[in-house]
Amino acid sequence: MYRLFLSLVFLPFFLNAEIKLASLFKDSAVLQREMKVPVWGWAKANSKISVSINGKSAEGTANAKGEWRVDLPELKAGGPFEMSISDGSSKVVLKDILVGEVWICSGQSNMDMGHGGIPEYKPIVKESESLPIRSFMVEKFVAFEKQETLNGVWEKKICNSAVGASFSYHLQKALKVPVGIIQTSWGSSSLEGWMPIEFTEKLPYFKKVMADFEKNDRQKVTDLLKDCRNKAGKITWARKDNIYMRTRPNILYNAMMHPLIPYACRGVAWYQGEANTRSLETMLQYKESLQTWLKYLRKSWNKEDFQLMPVMLPRFNRVHRGGSSMETDHPGARSWAYIRESMIGITELPNTGIANTIDLGLLKNIHPKDKFPIGHRLTQLALKNVHNMDVLPQGPTYKNLSIESNKAILSFEHAKGLKTKDGNAPSSFWIAGEDKKWFKAEAKIKGDTIELSSKEVAKPIAVRYAFTAFPTVNLVNEANLPALPFRTDKWAP
Repeated sequence: MYRLFLSLVFLPFFLNAEIKLASLFKDSAVLQREMKVPVWGWAKANSKISVSINGKSAEGTANAKGEWRVDLPELKAGGPFEMSISDGSSKVVLKDILVGEVWICSGQSNMDMGHGGIPEYKPIVKESESLPIRSFMVEKFVAFEKQETLNGVWEKKICNSAVGASFSYHLQKALKVPVGIIQTSWGSSSLEGWMPIEFTEKLPYFKKVMADFEKNDRQKVTDLLKDCRNKAGKITWARKDNIYMRTRPNILYNAMMHPLIPYACRGVAWYQGEANTRSLETMLQYKESLQTWLKYLRKSWNKEDFQLMPVMLPRFNRVHRGGSSMETDHPGARSWAYIRESMIGITELPNTGIANTIDLGLLKNIHPKDKFPIGHRLTQLALKNVHNMDVLPQGPTYKNLSIESNKAILSFEHAKGLKTKDGNAPSSFWIAGEDKKWFKAEAKIKGDTIELSSKEVAKPIAVRYAFTAFPTVNLVNEANLPALPFRTDKWAP
């Protein structure tokens, strides 16, 4: 109720108060270059608002509630600058403002995971001290209603997230402009925790999720929000209560995502999904939910090319009962292969991409430390999809299957320089005939195609690649990016 109370008193308080800015507009902020920059806040009702930075300015008028927003014209990368906001009788000056590339990094524990203790990060953390890289850490909190403010400050350092740190470092080195990362992530959180309440009308299963929340959780959340801060403002939940709060639906979106809208940025790098692997059903739901979420974010930011770049879940020994196998390397198992497939489904929408991690991960550790290459792969996607640079954005991607006698022939996109990283034959290919029984295939590279065959399958009709919990893979392109997992069939698990 703490945040709900604030939202009820916040706007009336500012009807006759001096100017106040939205939460992200603070000293040392990074503003997005080359697009209109919304600046908003609260001031005296009907007051005239002017905003200026580096010779660019915009004006507007606060409404009867004291709410205002102005849109600065496109800014060029650079800084540091001072940014001035005035309502005629009072003035706020923000110092040390940079203009460059701004991204949100969100998700659960693997996005939240820090880079301390990962050797690869020591040199880049040191180097980044002299680079124009900044970060904003959103406080982990929840709310029943959509909030207008949140807690956090801009820091002149690389962000805590290992994935976000690598992403910002590689992006800055490639573009030579300032980079700002807004980190809003929380371990154990499901996609449903980041969904707005409107999804109860779009996704029937989410309507049931929220009905269960109202029946079983609302009172406990209400109780935990009462007096949850000490005199210093620090949250005092016990660990079990902290975990409980972060695993509830909708309330993370209200407190940790909604207040960021419409801060100018390129989009969201998203590393989440582990909490949605509870069953085959939840893994299959993920595709529609993620697509619906992106459409909502694009509408909220009023930006058709707002990016969403999920990090595909890496290899991990997690298999559910009910498949034709319980083996971690068999394509008939009900494994994380299905949520990876759902995540790849985001690429059916324009201006999207996915960071492939099928060559990463650990068999028994859901929090692997191989985060550094993920940031580089996110950067490759951003360079291609946002900045139209001539780079290979991802590894070989399945395009077409043809059958020639007892052989299956696969063609790929992004297949320039198709090869294996160890010089051996391509691994983790499986083929099946009409009996739907899977057998390991002998694979050969033929130019930019792959030829598959098996003594056990006289007439192949379907192929699966790396469609297992923990595949051993070696197929890459000339950029050494791994081939994306796929299946050519639509057979029910």
